[in-house]
Amino acid sequence: MPAELAAERGGNLPDDVDRLLRSLPEWFGIEESIREYVEDARHLPTYAVRDPSGGGVVGILLVKRHFPTAAEVHLMAVDRSWHRRGAGHALLRKAEADLRADGVRFLQVKTLSPAREDEYYARTREFYVAEGFTPLEEFPTLWDERNPCLMFVKSL
Repeated sequence: MPAELAAERGGNLPDDVDRLLRSLPEWFGIEESIREYVEDARHLPTYAVRDPSGGGVVGILLVKRHFPTAAEVHLMAVDRSWHRRGAGHALLRKAEADLRADGVRFLQVKTLSPAREDEYYARTREFYVAEGFTPLEEFPTLWDERNPCLMFVKSL
């Protein structure tokens, strides 16, 4: 990861969430979900990575606390041109450090299960494994029958 690529916490970034999700229809192609994520960005802790050359937000992460010691990556989206350049890693490192400092011991993320073949979500699962997450449980109908869910967990 380039030294200048760092995540920051804070800011009211629903417009950036909307723009990023709409630019990634392979991952975020359900209009109702996009609207819900944009609304969530108004109140959930938000992390962003900005283009260090003065551009805008190129990555976003929303965190949801479930218990004092457990949290979830509720949303992560990175501009396609920034994939494999450290933006997702920077987002996770910053969020994990803040959560750890606040007493969180476990971080989870839910994504599309490999039970439904999808090349884009296969890359998503590879990313989370590389970041130290472990598959924990599959939920065939949590979202709906066409979108089986896989939960990953990571000890902080």
